[in-house]
Amino acid sequence: MAKKSEIKLIGTVASPFVNRVQFVLNLKSIEYEYIEENLACKSELLLTSNPVHKKVPVLIHANKPPICESLIIIEYLDEIKPDVHRILPSDPLERADNRFWANYIDNKFFPLYEEMRVTPGKEGKDAIKKRIIEGSVLLEEAFIKFSRGKTYFGGDDVGYLDVVLGCFIAWTKFTEKNNEFKVFDEVRTPRLVEWVKRIWSHEAVKDVIPGNEVLVNFYMMLQKYRPPRAV
Repeated sequence: MAKKSEIKLIGTVASPFVNRVQFVLNLKSIEYEYIEENLACKSELLLTSNPVHKKVPVLIHANKPPICESLIIIEYLDEIKPDVHRILPSDPLERADNRFWANYIDNKFFPLYEEMRVTPGKEGKDAIKKRIIEGSVLLEEAFIKFSRGKTYFGGDDVGYLDVVLGCFIAWTKFTEKNNEFKVFDEVRTPRLVEWVKRIWSHEAVKDVIPGNEVLVNFYMMLQKYRPPRAV
């Protein structure tokens, strides 16, 4: 097990991408030091550790160069601790397929939540809702394919896509409540509805999922610094 001082994670508690890394650290029972970052006034540590994007999360492992981007970080953790809860499949084709869907989730699906926030007017928001619902159906189909009738994307236990999509559950619920619709429901996505319940209560994730107050505060910060588009 890594010593606490060996691994440091720079993040902010409201970031699902930071939560994603915490999820894997917990799955692998890796001890780490968490450093909370103020994104409204970024620290010198963050700016020097991630000078390209200036974003969290950043993982610092001992005296090695910092590692940025959550998907890269969780694969790194999987490689340095392969004997404890491997999240990526061993088959190269299956790994490639997992990465394809991770790319879809991060670059096509989750950005629609932010698009919903900044889009003015009912008509515009309804169009975004439609795209989110279409995406949720694709993810239901992906779950059926990867789970093979079992509990998780990874089969009997949490795998790569469970981590990738699971980190967005809190923001999914927040988006649903704010916009009065369901991303996942019993009719369109019954398997994912059950999956959400399992992930929400999983020992490795339940202590890192941000509470509603944290999300509200972060949402208000976004509204201030990246306000919705004008009508």
